[in-house]
Amino acid sequence: MKKLKRLKEITTPLKELESTWEDIVVLAEFADEDKTIVPELERDVRAFQKRLEGVEIRALLSHPYDSNNAYLSIHAGAGGTESCDWAAMLLRMYTRWMERNGYVHEVVDLQPGEEAGVKRVVVHVKGEWAYGYLSAEVGVHRLVRISPFDANQRRHTSFAAVDVVPEMDEGEEVEVRPEDIKVDTFRAGGAGGQHVNKTSSAVRITHLPTGIIVQCQNERSQHKNRKTAMSMLMARLYQLREKEREKERDALYDEKGEIAWGHQIRSYVLHPYNMVKDLRTDKETGNTQAVLDGGIDDFIDAYLRQKLAKQGPSVVRAP
Repeated sequence: MKKLKRLKEITTPLKELESTWEDIVVLAEFADEDKTIVPELERDVRAFQKRLEGVEIRALLSHPYDSNNAYLSIHAGAGGTESCDWAAMLLRMYTRWMERNGYVHEVVDLQPGEEAGVKRVVVHVKGEWAYGYLSAEVGVHRLVRISPFDANQRRHTSFAAVDVVPEMDEGEEVEVRPEDIKVDTFRAGGAGGQHVNKTSSAVRITHLPTGIIVQCQNERSQHKNRKTAMSMLMARLYQLREKEREKERDALYDEKGEIAWGHQIRSYVLHPYNMVKDLRTDKETGNTQAVLDGGIDDFIDAYLRQKLAKQGPSVVRAP
């Protein structure tokens, strides 16, 4: 049923576009006789093109879990306060993007910086195709600017790593054996009220075979935090399994052009000029403020199209 729903989300808009195009063709025939219709025809064509581009992007999301919810994590790199502040700026950028696109988001784990910003944050993003779109953001993001924390107004370079994993549906094949995990509880830090801070409601789960550690502290209920942490662990284990499969494929086909997680993918330059450039696709813009306010759709679009071109004809197609 889920697969059928996902296919219908592609085929239904295509049928609607087909009907709209037929109307445009009829209008164009009338425009041959009545030139006053031309402005209306041009508006309809532009609207059609915009809708078509949206359908094309949705069709690019062919991974089995692209339509799932996602866990977005941001980790500040080396550099102390500078990198922590940059991680907070990225969190704001993605939060704005989520709000624009109608996604519900919730911070499930946060470690604030010592002076400003955040060292680490994990956000649960809920909504259709959350993982598919946000997976385009995985990698290291680099910021160049005049530091607001430097009294001498010197230029600084900061790094932060972004990772995204899909939330697993109930009944997925990722297996977690009870004997393979260690569960610790502790008092939650930060905001949340006296009850949260005085009880051991926060949960940390360690997967012993892999060393993966996840934690959740946003809920008052230890049970809810444990459930969320287990969901995050399953997502991380799935990601680890997929990475192993990708390594096998790369070794078989020698795909040296693929960019692995952990590599720098995008630069945000605020001094001595303004530019955001994606190093994978060469997509760039001088409107840095718009990007930092959540305007990253063009970068996601360019990456997904490039990814499709590398994959060839394996994209899901309408029956």
